[in-house]
Amino acid sequence: MTTKTRRYINFSILDRGKIHQIHAASIYLMEKIGMRIGGKRALKLLRDHGAAVSREGLVKISSSLVEKALKSAPKELTLYNRAGEPAMIIGKENNFYFGCHSDMLEIVDPCTGKTRDFMKRDIELMCKIADYLPNIHFVLSVGLVKDVPPEIQSRTSFLETVKNCSKTINFSTNDIESLQVVIDMAAIVAGGQDRLKQKPFIFNYCEPVPPLNHPEASTEKLYISAQNRIPVVYMPYCMMGGTAPQSFAGSLVQCNAEVLTGLVLTQLVSEGSPFIYGAMPSIMDMKSTIGSYGAIEFHLLVAAASEMADHYGLPFYGTAGCTDAKALDEQAVTEATFEIFSSILSKANLIHDIGVADHCNNVCPELVVLSDEIIETLKHYVQGIDVDSEEMVLGVVEKVGPGGAFLMEDHTLQNFKKIYYSDLFSRKMDNPDESEIRSKIRAKIKHIIENHQVPQLDDVVMKELDKLCAKLAAC
Repeated sequence: MTTKTRRYINFSILDRGKIHQIHAASIYLMEKIGMRIGGKRALKLLRDHGAAVSREGLVKISSSLVEKALKSAPKELTLYNRAGEPAMIIGKENNFYFGCHSDMLEIVDPCTGKTRDFMKRDIELMCKIADYLPNIHFVLSVGLVKDVPPEIQSRTSFLETVKNCSKTINFSTNDIESLQVVIDMAAIVAGGQDRLKQKPFIFNYCEPVPPLNHPEASTEKLYISAQNRIPVVYMPYCMMGGTAPQSFAGSLVQCNAEVLTGLVLTQLVSEGSPFIYGAMPSIMDMKSTIGSYGAIEFHLLVAAASEMADHYGLPFYGTAGCTDAKALDEQAVTEATFEIFSSILSKANLIHDIGVADHCNNVCPELVVLSDEIIETLKHYVQGIDVDSEEMVLGVVEKVGPGGAFLMEDHTLQNFKKIYYSDLFSRKMDNPDESEIRSKIRAKIKHIIENHQVPQLDDVVMKELDKLCAKLAAC
């Protein structure tokens, strides 16, 4: 069922003038410089609709195509859970939702605290944690498990995720062919292709390759998603000084132009198909050459990009709760906290990468659990403050009077539970000499593993999935 996660406070980085400047500069890139676009179907579609296409695949897209795409793309989006119930509603309510990974290259083992290869069996662990935690609304199935052949990683990871998590699934595939396979699997679970279109419990994730480059793997994934009317995120990873200019404004302009190119393509394939604006304008760390996930500049730019999406009326897909640290330590907690706070203050709707560490090499279950608590805490911050005669309770103040106490007042008894009391963070009168946080987090993970039961898929659905997998294996 849906949960209320609305912001009630205002925050902005870009004013109206800056937004219009970024949009105008993005259109200049698309019309005058152009994008390198791969894929015969994408090129033909763009050419047939008036885009100028050179022999080398350089495409110049007019502002009229952009405006048409912005008008046809849905401004509201409902994502469902595996049972077909509304889970996330994105639109005028300014809601936000967080997601973590079901698989990754590595995992920080929650029992030992040591990093090791991510195995197929770990998907169940991550899915159980995500399914249990109230502030994790979706999981990401990305196809990176170590003990599965590369050619079937995407479909295997998705299958294990859909079996072990009842929430919305954000998936990506390592190849074009697997995309339709995953959609077909999801259709079996949903009860058919039409029902999946009506109540999507999945949404796809794909990326261009900055700067200004959209290879066939990217355009085909957009094409197939739009054909199937499956919501799709298009998310450039622009590293300042590497794959984007060493400039905040320049990176935002380039990133915005690349996203708008993906939007145009999806709307040309299928007008009105759901599209989600994604943006990862980060930095290339010149000391290490990594693309940073914890840089403060990254999350400033993500928040700014969310305001561009909000200006267009498009759902926005952001990033938070992640770190460049290897595992859960002071750096990880610091980075995850300010990222989540930034995202909650911003215009982001769907926010991924909760618990991702080591600049996207591993996932840390302990950081996922801690981030869930951080999100819950910050939800009480963004509830804002009502100022009216009822909330100012002048009558109560008058009754207590100067030098009095409010502890025994009925109003206190009726309202003190509105204050948030954390299960992890301590306000004891006498605190122990050592932190109890790590032990509490591990105890919570242990409780989830041993006690949380994810609703099982229907036997008929499982038989159909097995039949599809057997057919694919025989090909």
